[in-house]
Amino acid sequence: MRRAYSTAHCDLELPEYHPFPRYKYKGVAEALRDELDIQPAPAIAWETLALAHTHDYLQKLRWDGLSRQEAHKLGLPWTQSLLTRALHAAGGTLAATQDALETGLGLNLAGGTHHAYPGRAEGYCLFNDVAVAIAHLRAQGWRGRALVIDLDAHQGNGTAVFFQNDPSVFTLSVHAERNYPLKKEQSDLDVGLDDATGDAQYLETLEAVLEQAFAYRPDLVFFNAGVDVLQNDRFGRLGLSLRGLAERDRRVFEKTRQAHVPLVVVMGGGYNRNPHITVAAHAQTYRLALGVLGAG
Repeated sequence: MRRAYSTAHCDLELPEYHPFPRYKYKGVAEALRDELDIQPAPAIAWETLALAHTHDYLQKLRWDGLSRQEAHKLGLPWTQSLLTRALHAAGGTLAATQDALETGLGLNLAGGTHHAYPGRAEGYCLFNDVAVAIAHLRAQGWRGRALVIDLDAHQGNGTAVFFQNDPSVFTLSVHAERNYPLKKEQSDLDVGLDDATGDAQYLETLEAVLEQAFAYRPDLVFFNAGVDVLQNDRFGRLGLSLRGLAERDRRVFEKTRQAHVPLVVVMGGGYNRNPHITVAAHAQTYRLALGVLGAG
């Protein structure tokens, strides 16, 4: 049975009205408990974070925390539980990356925190888990080429900045153009879609950009599988159906299988007005990954 990592064991203190969907991490773990060996995501080491994030930023988080203004930009109130959960979410991606290199598929039921910059937090994201995982691989002597496929409804602005001058990493972001962040960074390939883009147009666009991305001939793929592309998402602005989402994911998994490269799946965003749909959509993604790339 394949392993997956979860932050369901991490509490997150939030005001009752806050829109962050903390419910989904336990919900997805529960939905997949009979299909995956779900393990608590380990906390990442500060020394590992320092391979990607700046010293001053990490010192601030470790000893002082975020100011009120910085927490406002993050969109989450500063608490110790927030920091603890972020450490475990990044640790889950690192552990999933090791699984991918060993078995072909790594799964983190969290992560995809693509708005975090080297030296600042933004958009619910404290640490850029994918950037940290790649930096760790480099420190361990890995010299392959990485492809980051970011299909969250929001541009992966932080990830784009991490790798703008790194020819060994190709970044692809397909997102709602008028969505957060208002100021987009430059990925290797950015595709901004109109509001309410539905299944047919989305999938036609995706097919073309996946061809371009895999022409890079990566040795490892990271997939930010945000489900905020669904219609009725609070923040996504796009209009996919659950069936369209499944086809999106299947195409990513099939391309990866055909390329014979390992894959790391991270959760990304999902804020549907119906919490059951958020959980079902994320669980669908991981089930498809198992179906296409093997239960192991």
